[in-house]
Amino acid sequence: MEVETSYYQQLLEQYLKKAVDDGASDLFIIAGGKVSYKVDGAIQDLSEEKVFPDQTKELIQALYAMAGRDMRKYQTDGDDDFSFAKAGLARFRVNAFRQRGSLAAVIRIVQFDIPDYRDLQIPEEVMKIAKEQHGMVIISGTAGSGKSTTQACIIDKINQERAAHVITLEDPIEYLHRNNKSLISQREIALDTHDYLSALRACLRQAPDVIQLGEMRDYETIRTAMTAAETGHLLMATLHTRGAVNTIDRIIDTFPSQQQEQIRTQLAAVLITVVSQQLVPDVNGKMTPVFEIMHVNSAIKNMIRDNKSYQIDNAIQTSAAEGMISMDQSLITLFQNGKITADTAVEYAVNPDQVARKIKGRG
Repeated sequence: MEVETSYYQQLLEQYLKKAVDDGASDLFIIAGGKVSYKVDGAIQDLSEEKVFPDQTKELIQALYAMAGRDMRKYQTDGDDDFSFAKAGLARFRVNAFRQRGSLAAVIRIVQFDIPDYRDLQIPEEVMKIAKEQHGMVIISGTAGSGKSTTQACIIDKINQERAAHVITLEDPIEYLHRNNKSLISQREIALDTHDYLSALRACLRQAPDVIQLGEMRDYETIRTAMTAAETGHLLMATLHTRGAVNTIDRIIDTFPSQQQEQIRTQLAAVLITVVSQQLVPDVNGKMTPVFEIMHVNSAIKNMIRDNKSYQIDNAIQTSAAEGMISMDQSLITLFQNGKITADTAVEYAVNPDQVARKIKGRG
């Protein structure tokens, strides 16, 4: 039995090392298929043979052993989120779950070092968020679009440039920040605190200057986050939405209808920037980030307060001088610079027909 356990631990280490060496973003252990990984957005086989329930069970048990984590939550709830580091290799973020009665896991690979934002092509305009002293910033995008990495880069820039107490609330912790000019407290949900809401409420008593909130999942958390932003803190949170307009609408729609007018007024007062991002394939088949940047100027404040969010896209398009750019304009610029194809620009556009016309008109 020990020999078999040792075998699966070694096999798991081989899979993880191969995934890290090949620059994979995720590794999949799911019964009925081959162990696989995702490189540049494409899933590729990692094992030679399919794995079956007995084998995935051994691999998942080896994963928990490697992380030094108890399996009781997983066995009770049917799913579990956690992260761990493997010395000399990388940090791993794990979602373990059950499917068809068998054990399975998706493992996100996170490099030890916080990447240089320039290597990730994060615009300087986004990095200016690090200079903000108070208000709410939202980083939005679909799962796997790089929101957490963008947050980490902004926190790292704050850490390099000013003395501040930064508190991060994460589920799980992805990047480890070392104190530089700032003092950074990193709290992991379920490990260091019960949930986002209780952690955020407690956070306000911990003298923070900057709060990083992994995700706003319900209206109580959003309300508390807005209060934090109102009371002199810089609060940076993520939402699983696409585009600034959808982000604003999602926040307001989370609340009961009788509260929405008040929330619009409050949001207009505290929101300072929404960054929306997505990853698209470039001409070399690798994934490249595309950003929409909306800064809340007086016109956009009025649009939020007066329930005219449908006008915001046009305001972004006409405010390039203020550092704003729409998702579609970012795609067009990437196409003009030879980074992506016309088909890709159209496929990932918010308004595909409009982007197609603009590209054709300049072709």
